[in-house]
Amino acid sequence: MERRIRSLVAGLVLVAAGCGAPSPSAGSGGSSLIPAPASSVASPALSTAASPAASPSPLRTGKDGRPFAVEPLDTFDQPWAMTFLPDGNQLITQRGGTLLLRDAASGKTPTVTGTPDVLHAGQGGLGDVVLSPTFETDRMVYLSWAERGDGDTSGAAVGRATLVTDGSQARLDGLAVIWRQTPKVSGTGHYGHRLAFSPDGAYLFVTSGERQKFDPAQDLGVNLGKILRLTRDGKPAPGNPFADRGGVGAQIWSYGHRNPLGIAFDASGNLWESEMGPKGGDEVNLILPGANYGWPKASNGSHYSGEDIPDHKAGDGFEAPKVWWNPSISPGSLMIYSGTLFAPWQGDAFVGALSGQALIRVDLDSTSGRKADQWDLGARIREVEQGPDGAIYLLEDGPRGRLLRLTPLP
Repeated sequence: MERRIRSLVAGLVLVAAGCGAPSPSAGSGGSSLIPAPASSVASPALSTAASPAASPSPLRTGKDGRPFAVEPLDTFDQPWAMTFLPDGNQLITQRGGTLLLRDAASGKTPTVTGTPDVLHAGQGGLGDVVLSPTFETDRMVYLSWAERGDGDTSGAAVGRATLVTDGSQARLDGLAVIWRQTPKVSGTGHYGHRLAFSPDGAYLFVTSGERQKFDPAQDLGVNLGKILRLTRDGKPAPGNPFADRGGVGAQIWSYGHRNPLGIAFDASGNLWESEMGPKGGDEVNLILPGANYGWPKASNGSHYSGEDIPDHKAGDGFEAPKVWWNPSISPGSLMIYSGTLFAPWQGDAFVGALSGQALIRVDLDSTSGRKADQWDLGARIREVEQGPDGAIYLLEDGPRGRLLRLTPLP
């Protein structure tokens, strides 16, 4: 099952994880391998995952160098995110504000009514969509989007509603906002607003970009440039590392983030994040409670103006990325594979690259990562998901963005 449903079945085992400002050592040549530091704050729930009894057979590679076939399924207008329902159908968001319910059998895509009023400008619009951990009983769907504020301000919001289907029609009932970026600011970039539930289903993690304002990422009095850990109704989760600060500071799980556009749990319950850097310095991070990931004080990239930013280095007080890219590939999403269709890739992370126009595989273990493969697809890849059939599904970015299904070669 894809990342939102897969995370619900992982078992609960608490482990120690990094807190405060650990002192990492940065790698070179675009990838860094750093052991996870100890911590006094518990990480999200972990589960023990059994190793396969035997190594799976390697995947066959075609003449184009890809170990998969690409099947176009549909075309959408600026698609941004997707999630699978228990029946195999999909919910797909389009940045302009439309939520679609795609029937896997017929390919029909009726519009789901009752969606929020979104600010569709710049990088803003309708964003992520995930299912409640108890969707089969409560039919609850969580959405993120950019919403207007006073004057020229805006900010990301998260809401939830009940999905009601009646034949070929679908609607959201009782949509209620449960979280907002604070404060709303000018501009229409770096909303972040990716969503993931903890493996035990108790907590909602929200990525929040720094809105191209730099300094808020280091300010524990605002929730910009952070990863937040909330209850399912949007309140600060108990046990958060800055709970004693109160206010939005009590929401914070980690900070020092620029534009975090991917978030997923692995089979052991570790939380991973992909983050778009400036001119270079794109990252995959292992997210630890209370850790500071450095932006804008440390990055393996540079500002678009050409001004240098200090690289991550040992003793700088920031958590360095496990993998990084320079030049940029512009990571737009993150999925960790758990299926059997691509058995050799179990536990690996997949990053959709926007400017890189590629699908990238990252070999993960519990504390480190390594670049493994990069397949040129000739289109900006906005979203990567695992389907209930074990296939890998992609959404291309843009006004004619295709839904693609990847399967192993015969």
